[in-house]
Amino acid sequence: MTETLALIDYGAGNLHSVANALKAAGAGNVAITDSADLVARADRIVLPGVGAFGACASALRAVPGMVEAIDRRVRQEGAPFLGVCVGMQLMADAGEENGTHPGLGWIRGTVRLLTPGDPTAKVPHMGWNDVVPSEAHPLIEPGEAYFLHSYAFEGDDVIASTDHAGPVTAAIGRDNMLGVQFHPEKSQRYGLELLARFLEWRP
Repeated sequence: MTETLALIDYGAGNLHSVANALKAAGAGNVAITDSADLVARADRIVLPGVGAFGACASALRAVPGMVEAIDRRVRQEGAPFLGVCVGMQLMADAGEENGTHPGLGWIRGTVRLLTPGDPTAKVPHMGWNDVVPSEAHPLIEPGEAYFLHSYAFEGDDVIASTDHAGPVTAAIGRDNMLGVQFHPEKSQRYGLELLARFLEWRP
């Protein structure tokens, strides 16, 4: 029986490019959905996100029953979860873009404006950059990925970093939850291989 992968549609992600990348990586049944009922039954969950933290958090909470369904399916029932870009940032306690906004509170930390140590380093951080694992993780390999962001996670459970005139969080993870700041769907072979590992992951 083919697993169901729920790609959450809350109006804040480039869903079709993520869905196409997941299919290219081997996903058989990708459901782009705003149905909390479907998410509550999904075998795997991917939360994308593009834009400002607060707007994304509000949009996610505006989908009836969605936050409760994700929380139960991921944190209580252990379904493998992948957060991408702002989807990763939403795993934090809070984000400080345009005021302070609550996140999902899954991983202790705050999303703050990038402040590179070198004033000539541009923000947003955009383009290809190294992903350097800080500990062994079954999904995160060293390599190069595509980043596009102005805010970055600071807190616990950082499992990989990149360098942008100083260390910047590239991935966070704990138990059955993984979040990546970069865009796997734009990271060519490196991104597809990560997604393929996610599809096989049995945390």
